Amino acid sequence: MSGGSGFAGVRRAGLRAARSLVRRARKSQTLTLIALIAVTAAITALSLALPSLIPTAALTIPLLLGGMLLRFRPLVVLTFIALVLGSFVMSARADGLPKIGFVVTLGVVGWIVLTGAKVRSRLGVQGSRGESMLIELRDILTAQGELPRLPSGWLAEASIRSAGGQSFSGDFVVAATRGEDQLEVALVDVSGKGIDAGTRALLLSGAFGGLLGVVPVEEFLPAANHYLRRQDWDDDFATVVHVAVDLRTGDFEVRTAGHPPAIQFDAWSGRWATRDSDGPLLGLVEKPEFAVNKGQLKLGDALFLYSDGMVETPRRDIGLGTDRLAGHAERLVSHGFRGAAEELVVEIGGPGDDSAIVVIHRQTHPSELPGTYAPARAAQSSTTRRSPHAVLRQALAGRSRPV
Repeated sequence: MSGGSGFAGVRRAGLRAARSLVRRARKSQTLTLIALIAVTAAITALSLALPSLIPTAALTIPLLLGGMLLRFRPLVVLTFIALVLGSFVMSARADGLPKIGFVVTLGVVGWIVLTGAKVRSRLGVQGSRGESMLIELRDILTAQGELPRLPSGWLAEASIRSAGGQSFSGDFVVAATRGEDQLEVALVDVSGKGIDAGTRALLLSGAFGGLLGVVPVEEFLPAANHYLRRQDWDDDFATVVHVAVDLRTGDFEVRTAGHPPAIQFDAWSGRWATRDSDGPLLGLVEKPEFAVNKGQLKLGDALFLYSDGMVETPRRDIGLGTDRLAGHAERLVSHGFRGAAEELVVEIGGPGDDSAIVVIHRQTHPSELPGTYAPARAAQSSTTRRSPHAVLRQALAGRSRPV
């Protein structure tokens, strides 16, 4: 027993020492450089002594490790030493074996590693820390797009898909609540797409998220426009659709800045109607004016906010795209629009453009319906789609009939 516990203690002490050495190596560039030079020298010696077991190509291993752990200048030193030792090993090999080709290959690997280190040195980071920072920024952008938890009777979902399946998108969503009575959501589309627009989206998502729920509802778009103009970007702009919903009454206000209009599903009539509101693109006008479109979400109603990637393609204008979006959403009425955002982005979103959608639905409790209902096939129209939800209308009429 004592021997086993003693071995375990030695093992734990060894692990602690190894972890401490790794931490010190990450902090000390000199210690890391010395260790990698020692590994390079050891590989050189073993390659000379055991050429059939240790290939000279193993010299690329410390180079790749140096690319992950070292800054640019120490990496230059390591690359030079690796090239010198590699040339020495090859010169000792028998005639007839390729020599110059290996040295050139080792030099190309060193050049690739140095190029990556040079780019990271501009950011002031080393190794994989730059990639980790990008991942953290992507996660922050994703977290800011999460919709807050709403009171019972309300459903809100959002889904974003970047062009080409990239991690960064020029579309983003910010949301906030004012107490427990009001929900504010803004869907923003930054000029460009994918990674090209991702950096601007990261900056604007933080700024717009700070404004939302703080400034008065009618001042959000003017404040966002003022912030965007302060950036002094060349030919860069953003479009926004902003909605504020009173969670007690269902009353809402929609404002847009050069963005496709919101569409509303009216459970009473089975119609889909656009909620148009005029407003210029953000960042182009000094003192813009944004019109407001007011409405109400009754029981069973839903409001859709979406980016142009959901409805517009080079071969299809926004009007036809909006009609197609409403047609697909019609099929989800019987499911209470649960999971609608994700399904619509996958089914409708254009593969060559960023796509985003937000669905806000005022639910009807199952106990308020005398039975289930199924939507009839929608009639084609350039502006609306209708379906006779007779059971739902009967239930709503029963609630609104005076006693």
